[in-house]
Amino acid sequence: MKVLLLQDVDNLGLAGDVAKVAPGYGRNYLLPQGMAVLATKSALKQAEAIRKAGELRRAQEKEDALAIANQINGTVFVFERRAGERDKLYGSVTVGDIATAINEKFGLDIHKRKIALPEPIRTLGEYAIAVKLMVEVTAHVKAVVINEGETYDPNAAAKAKAEAAEAEEAEAAEAAEAEATDAAEATEEVAEVAE
Repeated sequence: MKVLLLQDVDNLGLAGDVAKVAPGYGRNYLLPQGMAVLATKSALKQAEAIRKAGELRRAQEKEDALAIANQINGTVFVFERRAGERDKLYGSVTVGDIATAINEKFGLDIHKRKIALPEPIRTLGEYAIAVKLMVEVTAHVKAVVINEGETYDPNAAAKAKAEAAEAEEAEAAEAAEAEATDAAEATEEVAEVAE
């Protein structure tokens, strides 16, 4: 069955495109939802007008999505959750929680399906999350999950990373020094045996 799409349909085509679909999909979903009409001669004459209207609508939607992306990009959202041993949460932080936090903070209406999170967050920590507003427009936010009753200090995380790096360097220097001492002692032992 051939249909003329009246609006963009994911994984099928853009407004104004003629698509070949299964009869059941066209008859039971696309036609009743007003997403498409049968591709008759009279409908095909309107295809170019539908295509141009779709392009204008997509351009406007992209402009709006870019404005939203600029607004929310780089925002940090803090979630307090109870955690047990090894920082595992009693529950999780889901895409619904993240979408709600974004919508409440900015007064937007972003659907949870636009949040790119493969599985719910189940441990304490910081997570980079992509928000796909459109095919070509993605914003990036950060979700920080902390234990209940704690406060989040963005500088504390940077300090902790710096301290961990310093500790690693000191440990590596000590290991190298110990290795050099062991090598010197081994050389002395070989010299004594040779005499």
